Amino acid sequence: MSKYVIDAYAWIEYLRGSEKGEKVKSIIENKQNEVLTSAITIAEVLSKFVRSNEDYYTPLKAISILSRVIDVDEKTAVKAALAHAEMRKKINDFGLADAFLIAISKNLQAKILTGDKHFQSIPNTIMI
Repeated sequence: MSKYVIDAYAWIEYLRGSEKGEKVKSIIENKQNEVLTSAITIAEVLSKFVRSNEDYYTPLKAISILSRVIDVDEKTAVKAALAHAEMRKKINDFGLADAFLIAISKNLQAKILTGDKHFQSIPNTIMI
């Protein structure tokens, strides 16, 4: 069984049914995979739908059904802070929410699924 932490970019592509979303679908809907989503990622996804004047309940329901939501604890927050500080040395607009994905993926020994170019140099990242 493979574990995947799904980034907001990947969820949005999946939920919109795009071509890139098809690759995400093959991972998310594969029963052999464990699909994980940060609570922070949920906020990012829902914000995107709200800003586009779209329904956010349906995406929330889909994410909740298709993945295990990972809450943020102190240990993860510290790892995210360290990852964020390190990444900011290389990429000046690297987001804090993205650093949480790095921390969660390390904590749970999971791959990150994304299309966000900021992750190209991050080990265990699957780019869509």
